[in-house]
Amino acid sequence: MRIDKFLANMGIGTRKEVKQLIKAKAVTVDGKFVKDSGQQIDPDVADVRVYEEQIAYKPTIYLMMNKPPGVISATEDHRDKTVVDLLDEDVRHYDLHPVGRLDKDTVGLLLLTNDGDLTHQLLSPKKKVPKKYYAHIDGVVTEEDVKAFANGVEIGEGYITKPGELHILESASLSKIELIITEGKFHQVKRMFEAVGKEVVYLKRLEMGSLKLDESLAEGDYRELTEDELNQLKLN
Repeated sequence: MRIDKFLANMGIGTRKEVKQLIKAKAVTVDGKFVKDSGQQIDPDVADVRVYEEQIAYKPTIYLMMNKPPGVISATEDHRDKTVVDLLDEDVRHYDLHPVGRLDKDTVGLLLLTNDGDLTHQLLSPKKKVPKKYYAHIDGVVTEEDVKAFANGVEIGEGYITKPGELHILESASLSKIELIITEGKFHQVKRMFEAVGKEVVYLKRLEMGSLKLDESLAEGDYRELTEDELNQLKLN
């Protein structure tokens, strides 16, 4: 990899800015000043430093976000703020994308990464990765609804959902439930409850595969996955 590409990818600056750093003799590789911005290095073994500060190579990154309401699960949008807009500059250069999407008013667990292989693994219908939600429902949720969800409900255009695991936490005029599904159709949870004559008024994703929302994260905050979280996620 070219040294200027390496430093740009690690967020040190644009390639033009990196050239200026090299010209100022601020960049060393294995203790030697870099003279050519096109110098090739092995990023896995090279000791790269800028102003004597070592630059660690991290080609991929995995962030858990507690998505707040009012932002969309996209990389850019001309009208609304996106989850990427919530990221600090020190991670934006990784060209991150959300893994799947949560509706604009839905909160909770959202994974952002630049690992396309893991994204495909988690979103592939063949993998049937479970996603767990907590919701407030306008209407009394009953055991009949539990049975309906277990059999699959029609959510429009003749599509019948795969079985969903509905748990009633509180059955009242404003019910509280948890729901586990293995697919991610557009507005699926909301459409499933519409199919049984009820309305979702609050929706929060708690889990995706083995990954569980860190409840210590305030809405809008994020952190990198731990090594154990990442290893378990990749085992799904």
